[in-house]
Amino acid sequence: MKKSSFRMWLRFATAVLITVFVIFPVYWLFAKAFKTPEEIFAFPPVWVPSSFYLENFRTMANTDDLIPVWNSFLITTVSTIIAMFFGTLCAYSIARFRTGGDNLSIWILSQRMLPPVAIVFPLFVAFAFLRWVDTYHGMITVYTAFNLPFVIWMMRGYIQDVPVELEESALTDGCSRWQTLRHITFPMIRTGLFATTVFTFIFAWNEFGFALVLTRDNVITYPVHVSHYFGALSTYWGKVGVVSIIGTLPVILSVIFLQRYLVRGMTMGALKG
Repeated sequence: MKKSSFRMWLRFATAVLITVFVIFPVYWLFAKAFKTPEEIFAFPPVWVPSSFYLENFRTMANTDDLIPVWNSFLITTVSTIIAMFFGTLCAYSIARFRTGGDNLSIWILSQRMLPPVAIVFPLFVAFAFLRWVDTYHGMITVYTAFNLPFVIWMMRGYIQDVPVELEESALTDGCSRWQTLRHITFPMIRTGLFATTVFTFIFAWNEFGFALVLTRDNVITYPVHVSHYFGALSTYWGKVGVVSIIGTLPVILSVIFLQRYLVRGMTMGALKG
């Protein structure tokens, strides 16, 4: 019993240490948003802010520094909706009608493995010709195309888990294909839809490479804007902390409120071959 108890406490202590090691950088970054300039650069470091210094938030609110967060939210939301709509329809076609044969789904997944740096500069040349650089529709198009392979592959697996006999029964009873999708298929893959939507949103929200090359001032996104606070002579740590808090809130809230859908969605056989 003593040996078993010792092992349990050892595992618990190890888990706590790993958790602290992972969470501490996030805490340290967020804490800078509430520190005075003196506390930020103090040595030895000030581990806990002496008071909630809100001047960093007031400064950000009175400037245009929050516009990139709005740009990211708009571009990410619209591209996620478009990718989920067309990706789900494409996945249904592949899963139910074997569109493209047995190799199309593998080819689609392989496009997601293509490194962005390999295509971003040819894409920039094409966008410059079309005058799509630094535009909302240009970034939405890029993010939609970037996330479509992931959506198609994930939703294909979820749809394959739905018994085809249920859809055939609905069609026999007089339902159209769209009615079957709406009343039979989509309700049964609801958790998979939520899980795929969250992951697609996070991928687009955190994307840096395309946004760095294809944006300038009008539609600059949150990840690119944060990098501007790190200069050769100084770093605006207070602004970095504030923008990091505001920028991570959509991801944190989506994971918190959709946690049960994420857990169930990831265990539905989404990576089924």
